[in-house]
Amino acid sequence: MHDRLPYATRLIAGAWAQKKAITVYAPDPSLAQQLDQMLWAQNSTGFIPHCMGDSPLVAETPILIARNEGELERSTQDQRLLNLSNELPPGFARFESLVEVVSQEDDIRNSGRERVRFYRERGYDVQFKDIGSESA
Repeated sequence: MHDRLPYATRLIAGAWAQKKAITVYAPDPSLAQQLDQMLWAQNSTGFIPHCMGDSPLVAETPILIARNEGELERSTQDQRLLNLSNELPPGFARFESLVEVVSQEDDIRNSGRERVRFYRERGYDVQFKDIGSESA
């Protein structure tokens, strides 16, 4: 399992508990599939309503997992974007808030640092949370 998924799943569950929509950018097919499975099993009495970006239910579902730029563009909300890619998410500037979940793995951590530099150089507010100290 990707080490950032438990934390991302908790963030998504928190957004859902507050009835807030969120779009997740997860272009890695394995990561997107694992996230989908974790959201189905997140709650012992139900699941977190979500769909993949190619679903006909995109406009009716509060949580969208976008696996490519086209699916990301189909998102009907522009409040929150959760980036689970190792690159800048396409069209990120349209979202009011952007959350980056960075892995403890060196290559993913280093690409995260590069994205943070990019955001800061352009005046975006960047906040950090160390998931290494979080329990899964």
